[in-house]
Amino acid sequence: MIVFFALLVAAVALILARKAFNQTAALRARLDALEAVALKAGPATPPLAPLEQTLATSPPGMPVGQPAIASEPTTAAGEPESRPLHDTAGVAAASPPPDAGASPGLEERVGTRWVVWLGGVTLALGGFFLVRYSIDAGLLGPGVRIVLGAVFALALLAAGEWTRHRENTSEIEILPIANIPAILTAAGTAVAFATAYAAYALYDFLSPATAFILLGLVALGTLAAALLHGPVLAGLGVVGAFATPVLVSSEKPDFWSLYVYLAIVTAAAFGLARIRLWRWLAVSTIVFALLWTLPFLKFDPPVVGPYAFHVLSGFVLAALLVVCGFMFGPASDEGHIEPISSGSLAAYLLGATILVLVSSHADASLIVFAILVAAALFVAWFARAATGAVAFAAVFVFIVFAEWAVRANPDLTVVPGGPLPGMGGPAAIEGSVSLHLAAAAIFAAAFGTAGFRAQGRSVSAIVPVVWSAAGVFVPLTLLIALYARIGHLDRSIPFAILAVLLAAAFAAATEFLARRESRPGLAISVALFATGTLAALALALTFALEKGWLTIALALMSMGTAWISMQRPIPFLRSLAAILAGIVVLRIAWEPRIVGDAIGTTPIFNWLLWGYGVPAVSFWTASHFLRRRADDAPLRAVEAAAILFTVLLVFTEIRHAVNGGDIYRATTSLTEFALQVCATLAMAIGLERLRVRSHSLIHNVGAMVLTVYAGLVTIFGLMLVESPMLWPTDVGGVFINLLLLAYALPALLALLLSYAVAGRRPVAYANTIAAFALVLALTYVTFEIRRLYHGPVLTRGETTGAEQYTYSIAWLAFGVALLGIGIAVDSLRARLASAAVIALTILKAFMVDMSTLTGVYRALSFICLGLVLVAIGWFYQRVLFRRQKPPAAQAPVTQPGASA
Repeated sequence: MIVFFALLVAAVALILARKAFNQTAALRARLDALEAVALKAGPATPPLAPLEQTLATSPPGMPVGQPAIASEPTTAAGEPESRPLHDTAGVAAASPPPDAGASPGLEERVGTRWVVWLGGVTLALGGFFLVRYSIDAGLLGPGVRIVLGAVFALALLAAGEWTRHRENTSEIEILPIANIPAILTAAGTAVAFATAYAAYALYDFLSPATAFILLGLVALGTLAAALLHGPVLAGLGVVGAFATPVLVSSEKPDFWSLYVYLAIVTAAAFGLARIRLWRWLAVSTIVFALLWTLPFLKFDPPVVGPYAFHVLSGFVLAALLVVCGFMFGPASDEGHIEPISSGSLAAYLLGATILVLVSSHADASLIVFAILVAAALFVAWFARAATGAVAFAAVFVFIVFAEWAVRANPDLTVVPGGPLPGMGGPAAIEGSVSLHLAAAAIFAAAFGTAGFRAQGRSVSAIVPVVWSAAGVFVPLTLLIALYARIGHLDRSIPFAILAVLLAAAFAAATEFLARRESRPGLAISVALFATGTLAALALALTFALEKGWLTIALALMSMGTAWISMQRPIPFLRSLAAILAGIVVLRIAWEPRIVGDAIGTTPIFNWLLWGYGVPAVSFWTASHFLRRRADDAPLRAVEAAAILFTVLLVFTEIRHAVNGGDIYRATTSLTEFALQVCATLAMAIGLERLRVRSHSLIHNVGAMVLTVYAGLVTIFGLMLVESPMLWPTDVGGVFINLLLLAYALPALLALLLSYAVAGRRPVAYANTIAAFALVLALTYVTFEIRRLYHGPVLTRGETTGAEQYTYSIAWLAFGVALLGIGIAVDSLRARLASAAVIALTILKAFMVDMSTLTGVYRALSFICLGLVLVAIGWFYQRVLFRRQKPPAAQAPVTQPGASA
């Protein structure tokens, strides 16, 4: 039933195709008749109207083969105006041509497109089903089936060529998306491909080699036919050509035959893509060719020769036929980087990279890789469209040498003539080391020189920037990779010398380019070479010094970049200084100890001082340089890094000193919290003073953050978590003890901070800080009295009446002292603090002393409190708010003799 349906569909498709041919013949006859009329009219005949206009003048219902008769114009008398019979200009003018841009209707789509597509598909399926039917019914033998399939394929190909020839001889425009000849030819090639594969895979009529050649010829023939029949055949041909090796298998694969065949297919596909300017075909070919690198990965040891031929031949073909503006490639726009041109070269560079990695850096694979990188630079030098391949080449060079540097078991190496001091072990055990060193030197020189000389060679800025970026990136990364592989990340003076020489070369390039006249991309290129100079100097410091100095070197590099941005006002340098600061921040986030366990145990003078102190100074200096020109995002980033490293320096040193050198110890103490609060308050005071001059947003926010942090540590650390009143903590001596550090000194610093912000921040902000100072001071007084009665551990023993009385007297004396200070310096805030302390004392007297004190202590407590309150009231009345008594009214003087 299925076979019958397929045959029926095929028959219907043939009938519809025949009907289309008849309509074409009728239209051709119509056109021949019109041309005959034009020839009889002579040379003065106006040009024939387009066929579409002539058809448009045909009245509805008139047969296509008959010419249309337009209504003749009349004279003033109403008689028809005489006009030559051959004058078709009037016919054309009688009816305007249809809109060429109008979308076709449903009937036109079905009759001109869908039928053609369905017909082509059903013809191919009909051939397949016919073969299937003959197999199932046992009507024909295998040989006859193959012969009939081949005959059917040839018939379809002949029909496609015949229809193409007939349409070329006519003046009727064909539909590109429903091209009948192309559909018939595609169906024929599909049947031919299936027939050849069946002869090999199903019936063993063909050997693998013969089948391979036959299928390849069909695919190449399909690509050749695409020149005449369009992209449908091109797509079918390229898929079939690259799929042929998969279909034809062999127990002994011949890689040379495979990759020679793929080279021929690639050349044909690239050539077709170049002739017809089909970008999609070039991209598809590159993708399929790159996929054929995968079989190479599963063989151990890998077969380097054929695979090297594959990437080399593909690269050459892409350079010759795909790259715009080079050799036989399409034309290109000046200064425009074309993605297909750059991507085609990059794809084969990726293949060469895979070859090096899979072959474990074999000499032959490394040589092939070097040749392709050099070729990519050569092509990109003369073809601006392929400049993107330079960036890919730089990345692939880095990948190759980075993988070589971080292999699981790095081998030692020497250069010719023996090992250099500080460059590894005594002997080399890998033969390709010298080759890697030579290749690295060549790559560094090639990329660096080309990046320098490419400046000013393009009207576009992106081209020289790509060259300069690659010229800086490759030498630096190669130096790092060689240092990691050969120097084993240890101190190495030879590598430090190389880094200094590289920095000198970059500095010379920077100075030379900075003196040139302005050209596209020159400013960015100068910034890149200046960055390379600083990076090389940072590497020199890293190579010459012990571990941990990389953090310092990067921080110094950020400061140097900021200084250069003053001398050379290049905007990118400011961003670079911020980027370097960010890298240093990430570095210490990865390992806060900078040098790991080698941090040391000496307080203050240990690796934390250098690892955090030097970057902090560098960032403060860099922010000073950057602020001279602008207050922008890079400046704020560097200022934030400066504050962060200053805070981290203080906190890590505190933790290191308190915990015996172990900053990761999961414990806290009253001493650590006390030192943190004091240091934080001191830094907040400094930032408050600094922000007045700098008007910096970062300094402003930083001061507030530190203040809030100090308040939180005071509440949760000093008052709760490590409070000596709640936990048995030894506070030390009588007066010089931990209480002085934890409460008295923070109270003083908080008081100074409140005065630092007075008048510059909201009143509530300053008063809150002053309140914290008052609480800390009163806490210190209370805890110190507790120390006098209970010894170094405040939680021991019971609270006696004498102790409670001492608290009341001390608080009262503290309040009076605050009042005296407020009067002496005329400070309303101090007098209000005095009132708060005295009020608290009154509350204590009535809530605590009245119930807990007995005997003379209770009496003395209330007597002293009463005397003080009366004295304060008298002082306020007589001194602070003294009022003059108004003068008394005098009695009137009576004159003698006056009447009452």
